Amino acid sequence: MTNQALFAEHAYLPDGWRRNVLLEWTSDGTLQRVTPDLPNAPRDVARAAGPIMPGMPNLHSHAFQRAMAGLTEYRANPTDSFWSWRELMYRFAARITPDDLGAIARWLYVEMLKSGYTSVCEFHYVHHAPDGQRYGNAAELAQRVVEAARDTGIGMTMLPVLYQYSGFGAQPPRDDQRRFINTPDQLLAIIDSLRRVHPEHGALRYGVAPHSLRAVSLASLRDLIEGLDAMSPGAPVHIHIAEQTAEVNACLETEGARPVQWLLDRFDVNARWCLVHATHIDANETVALAKSGAVAGLCLTTEANLGDGIFPAHDYLNAGGVFGIGSDSHIGVDWRAELRLLEYGQRLARRERNVLAASSQTKVADRLFDAALKGGAHATGRHVSALEAGARADWIVLDADHPNLAEQHAETWLSSVVFCEHGDTPVRDVYTGGERVVEQRRHRDEARLYADYRAALARLTSRS
Repeated sequence: MTNQALFAEHAYLPDGWRRNVLLEWTSDGTLQRVTPDLPNAPRDVARAAGPIMPGMPNLHSHAFQRAMAGLTEYRANPTDSFWSWRELMYRFAARITPDDLGAIARWLYVEMLKSGYTSVCEFHYVHHAPDGQRYGNAAELAQRVVEAARDTGIGMTMLPVLYQYSGFGAQPPRDDQRRFINTPDQLLAIIDSLRRVHPEHGALRYGVAPHSLRAVSLASLRDLIEGLDAMSPGAPVHIHIAEQTAEVNACLETEGARPVQWLLDRFDVNARWCLVHATHIDANETVALAKSGAVAGLCLTTEANLGDGIFPAHDYLNAGGVFGIGSDSHIGVDWRAELRLLEYGQRLARRERNVLAASSQTKVADRLFDAALKGGAHATGRHVSALEAGARADWIVLDADHPNLAEQHAETWLSSVVFCEHGDTPVRDVYTGGERVVEQRRHRDEARLYADYRAALARLTSRS
């Protein structure tokens, strides 16, 4: 395979910022060599327009919800909460057509790329027609999302969601959940269909997502994971868990255990698992989850928007826990905001500053960035965590002349990128698989995809 190359005066490698770095990658988008400290820039090699850093994985996305951002910011219930928001979300989901979903996903992924997300884990649960009937191609909607990732250039881990019940104790699904419902066998058939049409490669991986403990049973969860392992051993497994206190209380009432503890007691929860939110975990669960090696999938902008609560990040990180970040409902699409809110939530709760620093990494932004890269990579099931040989050739190029970075030294760049909120994004260019998909803050196909998104949004909002 033919090699391609880029020279950067500064690059953020696994051991920190390095000077005069040459990146070389193969035509399939895999980094072959990363060589720092060159005495001179090689001749006839392109130069990066600024410092480069690994792209951030986004470990939790519901693509269709991007189109409803801003439409639920009014008090719809005297006790407005996640549960009243869910009612509005269900009504919105009932209107979406395959063409709508494709247009929304493509625009969302443009926004992700422009912000510096280079991979996404799509937690996809809208499977069927509005009346609950299967499309002729049962994977129709999931396929539209996979193709949106391909068309925009973002790496994807597609996670079709198993949704069977409306609550603990195998309560029958509600009428407004009919687009979501499958058995384990039906869901595995969707994955098989996707794999045949769009086989896995360096930018695409498949896994599964049991929606939540309230939406599956012990038996169906076991069947799902056994079926997945027969197809793709060790593939990622993501699940919503302990997001709301009502969910914790219902699990205690029906199952006799808190959700995270229930899962840890019955399954081999390890690094292939991503426990999304895990907001309401007690001290024992915090330590047990950290020891398991599973990823806590934190979605701070969504959790704040929905009033979920604050994850015990200080204790979890001190116990050695792994985490990554996601934009979830896409009320915001910016990894910097997720990391900033993670730290700020702890500051507000503890009334201290720089809470999530460590003795080995006193700069909060550096610690959180490194940790989110590592955890996000685990959640994707793809090698996307660093600029190193064997990894996907995904990176972002910073604008060194941005007001938040100008005249600073490399050791404070990450702090300014994460914690400063002035002007436009400092992310200038974005590469995925070695291909530049964003140049000077513009996606290569931005105008057309935005027009398609607006047309879909006009159709959806005109029906309300």
